[in-house]
Amino acid sequence: MIENPPVAAVLDPALRSTCLCLAVPRGARHDPQDRGGLAHVLEHVLMSAPIGSAGPLSEHVERLGGYANADTGLETMLYYVRVLAEDADEVADLLLRAVLEPAIDEGVLDSERAAVLQELAVAAADPADVVQDRFLAALFPEHPLGRPVGGTREEVEALTVGEVVKGHEVLFGHSVPVLAVVGPDLPGPLRSAAVARFAPQSGERHPLSSPHTTPLLQTTGFGWVAIGSRSAARGDNGAVWDVLSGLLGSSPSSVLYRELRGAGLAYSFQSWHRGYLEAGAWRVLIGVEPQNVVRAAKVVSRSLERFAERGPSRQDLDAAVRGLRASILFDQESPLDHARALALAYLPGADPHGEARLAALAAVTADDVAAAARSALEQLVVVSRSTS
Repeated sequence: MIENPPVAAVLDPALRSTCLCLAVPRGARHDPQDRGGLAHVLEHVLMSAPIGSAGPLSEHVERLGGYANADTGLETMLYYVRVLAEDADEVADLLLRAVLEPAIDEGVLDSERAAVLQELAVAAADPADVVQDRFLAALFPEHPLGRPVGGTREEVEALTVGEVVKGHEVLFGHSVPVLAVVGPDLPGPLRSAAVARFAPQSGERHPLSSPHTTPLLQTTGFGWVAIGSRSAARGDNGAVWDVLSGLLGSSPSSVLYRELRGAGLAYSFQSWHRGYLEAGAWRVLIGVEPQNVVRAAKVVSRSLERFAERGPSRQDLDAAVRGLRASILFDQESPLDHARALALAYLPGADPHGEARLAALAAVTADDVAAAARSALEQLVVVSRSTS
């Protein structure tokens, strides 16, 4: 008998579908030292292992007309589905059985290992993915946060059924998952579950060494440049870093958009902030022609220097905060996005959620942004990679 994880629910009788998201506070950083990619392989296996006569979870849900997927990050794993409300009771039970009591065998592992190896090959051929991995490796050298989520080809090929089974026992046995529900009613199998509560920060911390800084290399073809720094740790209120991402993001209202597009330096770029246990990561990723690599990087650093000196203008700050506020509210009106965010919010030491996050963003001042920009400039990491 599976013990139901605590449940966080948002119920709306007007909805005709139900979204479920099971969040696990473990991820790639918890892989054994020489078995990188284990959590990611496990994600694939759990979605594809047969559940009695129902078959694999992902296939069964899709046959019902629903949607099923999973994500593995550095510190979290998410398993989520969206189905018609009439199928929610059955699928809630299957989701818990698939993830918490899997039937892992050689055949399923070999099949999913092949799929993961294809993913790794695709990522290795994508300079944007390569730059992202190199950026985190430089930002968190010799640290679990600096290891690629997917591991290496050699590590994935070496995984055995016994190691994957043991990995499941360790990852799930030493953590408390949270199940989020957004739908018209609570599925029957979950009605006896405990209500999820916000939990304090937890987890084994690893010492951080200084980021690696390397000279910016001129690319030989169209390439990608990642520019960023360490930021606020998970639970330390990273609102100011979210705002800095908005100010230097891809929206036409952002400062960086005006600078890069106005100078004809770049068309494709993005910015984000992620909070982790020991520290966060903030970065801007820019796609550039070879002759524009150095100039584009300088545009970002000059923008940070201006913010560090006097902060953003009131107009730019308001636009960034409103953009973030709108994104949060839009996600809350998208049931699956809401379920994912809700599940993550109840993991230990999570950042503020919902109204608390909106209040934290509204409280960010120009002086706060200036302090974050100064912090970024003190430890700026720049990594580039060409398509050639």
